[in-house]
Amino acid sequence: MNDLEIRQLRYFVAVAEELHFGRAAERLDMAQPPLSRAIREMERQLGVTLMERTTRRVTLTPAGETLLRDARTVLDAVTAAAHRARQAGRPEPTLRLALKADYDGGLLPRTIAAYQNEPAALPVELVLGGRGEQEPALRDGRADLALLARPFDEQGLDVEPLLTEPRLLAVAAADPLAAHTRLRLADLKGRFLPGGRPADKEDSAPTPWTGRQLDLAQIFNLIELGDIVLFPPASTAGRHPRPGIAYRTVSDLPPLELVLAWPEASRSPAVAAFVRTAGAIAALARPADTPAGSSFHGLSPDGTP
Repeated sequence: MNDLEIRQLRYFVAVAEELHFGRAAERLDMAQPPLSRAIREMERQLGVTLMERTTRRVTLTPAGETLLRDARTVLDAVTAAAHRARQAGRPEPTLRLALKADYDGGLLPRTIAAYQNEPAALPVELVLGGRGEQEPALRDGRADLALLARPFDEQGLDVEPLLTEPRLLAVAAADPLAAHTRLRLADLKGRFLPGGRPADKEDSAPTPWTGRQLDLAQIFNLIELGDIVLFPPASTAGRHPRPGIAYRTVSDLPPLELVLAWPEASRSPAVAAFVRTAGAIAALARPADTPAGSSFHGLSPDGTP
């Protein structure tokens, strides 16, 4: 059996994700007949059926599901290798840190300042993105480190817990909910998060965004208009007091656990130095008798900055 080529894996993943040869061909910017032939040739090479085709649908066989999982890993590794090779070949290398703006627990300025005193330090390049974009940047080589909120897929990554802090409800000051100092998720029925998910169904799992990404200023404007609510971490709420927004405690809302993550195969002294520095700064930000990952303090009991 001949080895599969990267090109073949890209073809297969496109069809497997779209479950439609026409849409996959458009995605790959190629005609459908050669794509169909390429998939049949893969099946011939492997000696298995990867997809069941009818006139109405395409479904993956167990062999196809297995290949899809492994093919994604291979393609991610190839992309990451290219990004890391370009990074290593730059005349002035940097340490690329992926994060979502305002989701750093207030630790980032002090961490970067202290990190610059490390012998292995490199200039820090911030790779800003919307929610859910940090882990892919880490895996495909666009970032060396990422600030992430658990839970996420930690396979293949090393993780350093930094802090755990409450999330609050950000709601329009004119909303009747703002009259309460303490709420429960069930009280939020009829309100929605920026991604369109009902706020009373929120849990610790990441909420998918729908449509275009909004920055924090745009989200705050929508909150003030009464269209949506948000669950920002306490440190973000503390940095953004606004007269049109009330911050309130939701007793059964899971907290945000902020961690620093990096590829487990990394051997970079610059990464190791940043991890050490971030851990030390996070420890200084906690009360002396508080273990790693314990709650953030800094807001009044009713959630106001």
